[in-house]
Amino acid sequence: MKLDQSQRNLLNLLQKDSTLSTQVLAERIGMSPTPCWRRVKELEEAGIIRGYVALVDRHKVGLGTCVWVRVKLKQHSADVLDRFERVVKGCQEVVECYELLGETDCLLKLYLPNLEALSTFMHDFLLKIPEIDVTHSAVALREIKNETALPL
Repeated sequence: MKLDQSQRNLLNLLQKDSTLSTQVLAERIGMSPTPCWRRVKELEEAGIIRGYVALVDRHKVGLGTCVWVRVKLKQHSADVLDRFERVVKGCQEVVECYELLGETDCLLKLYLPNLEALSTFMHDFLLKIPEIDVTHSAVALREIKNETALPL
């Protein structure tokens, strides 16, 4: 779907504050409420807007440690990757997972309470996945930038 400027404007506004009413959205982009509502519905139905969420401050809920784990799998077959994906998708500590090209097969992003929780995660979960050959972890010292809004 090719986005026009009013759709881009709507998406930019909603990415910053999804609680804005149709009336406010319409006023900010110079449109009447009914066509504005229709455009938002079109974006939802097209799957461009996947849903609405509350952004939680991870530090305030006790998840101050951010860890990146690079994973190399033992084999590169579809069934191995499928089994690995199923296990990782079921793990709440993993907030992001990417399949990569290069020496690392997958990259996991975790939010944990502390380094002790990382040790527990590695020993009780990750290292028990038989498809994994090698892991390398990196702990973030501080967060410099973390945006949820896409650059439209």
